[in-house]
Amino acid sequence: MTDLPPGWSEVPFGELITKIGNGAFVSRPGIEPNGVPILRVSALRPMSLNLGDIRYTGLSPDEPKVGRALLKPDDLLFSRLNGNPDYVGVCAAVPHDTGPVAYSDKQIRVVVRKDVIISKFVAYAFASPNIRASVRASVRTTAGQASIAGPDISRVIIPVPPIAEQGRIVASLEGHLSKLDAARNYLNEALNGVAKFIRQIRSVELLGSHGGGGGVELPPSWRWGTLADVLEGIEAGKSYACEPRPAADDEWGVIKVSAMTWGEFRQSENKAVPSGKEFDPRYEIFPGDILVSRANTAEYVGAPVLVKECRPRLLLSDKSLRLRVRSDVSREWLIQLLSSPFVRDQISARATGTKDSMRNISQRSLLSVRVPVVPTEEQQLIAARVEEGLDHASRLKGEVVNAIRRVELLRRALLREAFAGRLVPQDPTDEPAAELLARIRAERAVQPKAARARRTAPKNPEAAEAAATPPGGSRTASTAPDAGRTVPRTTATPPGAGRTAWPVATPAPAGYEQGELL
Repeated sequence: MTDLPPGWSEVPFGELITKIGNGAFVSRPGIEPNGVPILRVSALRPMSLNLGDIRYTGLSPDEPKVGRALLKPDDLLFSRLNGNPDYVGVCAAVPHDTGPVAYSDKQIRVVVRKDVIISKFVAYAFASPNIRASVRASVRTTAGQASIAGPDISRVIIPVPPIAEQGRIVASLEGHLSKLDAARNYLNEALNGVAKFIRQIRSVELLGSHGGGGGVELPPSWRWGTLADVLEGIEAGKSYACEPRPAADDEWGVIKVSAMTWGEFRQSENKAVPSGKEFDPRYEIFPGDILVSRANTAEYVGAPVLVKECRPRLLLSDKSLRLRVRSDVSREWLIQLLSSPFVRDQISARATGTKDSMRNISQRSLLSVRVPVVPTEEQQLIAARVEEGLDHASRLKGEVVNAIRRVELLRRALLREAFAGRLVPQDPTDEPAAELLARIRAERAVQPKAARARRTAPKNPEAAEAAATPPGGSRTASTAPDAGRTVPRTTATPPGAGRTAWPVATPAPAGYEQGELL
């Protein structure tokens, strides 16, 4: 950052930290209340901590594993690991009314100097666009998981106003952000309303004004049947060993599950068939085909798409089904019928599989789905009315989505202004942050350094090394003069190496032991 207001300073976040460390690893925490609760990965979002998003460790607070990982009010909690990089390195302050709850090894707890920085100020700062970009640059991705380490967080440069001004900024942000949160919640409800409107359109038009279930009266010219009554058959694709890239225009490709997941056919979601690989061209996809996802998540299994456009040389996969529609059946009517809540509920009930991440629907089960059979001359009219209603719903949804984007842009702008010093006025009587930081550094400089333990050759080197080395690396022991106890301490780190250790002469906050950065 540049052009800071008077009284502000910029420092590496590590200068403000007294303790930082990863949480407890608990194998297969349970959903039934048993022992200390532990936060799930999804509990932590930017500036927000959901204390109800928990599992249970089955351990008591006296167990060292969870005892050292119990959160305290005003702790800062960072996300260390997540499948989504946008959620890695995000931060929230622990509320004052927090009961006994532990944080996991996928999260990092930070304790800051309360006389220099306010915890909520830090949480808001790490959500601001500039600092968020700095954090994002340190995120690493391995095997589909994004992560960040404590030293990376400690190196982030943050602005530090006078502590009185920090309080004014936090108070102003909380007022503005609460209003934006209320607006976002209202818009989310509006999106849910649009989704209900779409379901209602399909239910009324496709089941008739009195329709609603297999035993409900249908219009006089309609009758109950199954999908087998409107189809000539179903074709299944094949499994191919493909290359992990999309097919070129002159190559054959096989569609992925994602090509049928989003309510429209996405021909770009495919994998290339290796050159010379044998395949059956009868499985080529053409415009007008109705495809169904045979295997997908619980939400999308059996989801239909109408192929409007398709490049040549694209094949069905083993997880896709093509419906061969009877000549007297409107494809537009059928695709809307397959998307209706009545049919989707039946498909979900017939899908098999123990995991929601991959459910399956067989051809036999699909053909047995109960549907209203409508005279041919009415099918196209029904499809047109549904399309008209969906067009209205789509425009309404677009307006709501645009409003949500504006709310998020306002949130970013608010945070940007706050940490550029333009949200609240400065008070010239506030003690400048530079003076407070200089005094703290001077205090640290005169504190006596602990003597390093002398090494002696052990009689049994292997046994001595095993006893002295804790999991995670080599440490030596030192004694803080004012702490009155032996504490773990990292070996010497060259200046600028990015590893910030808690000064051994700094008293630990109440309830904590001295330690090192992980």
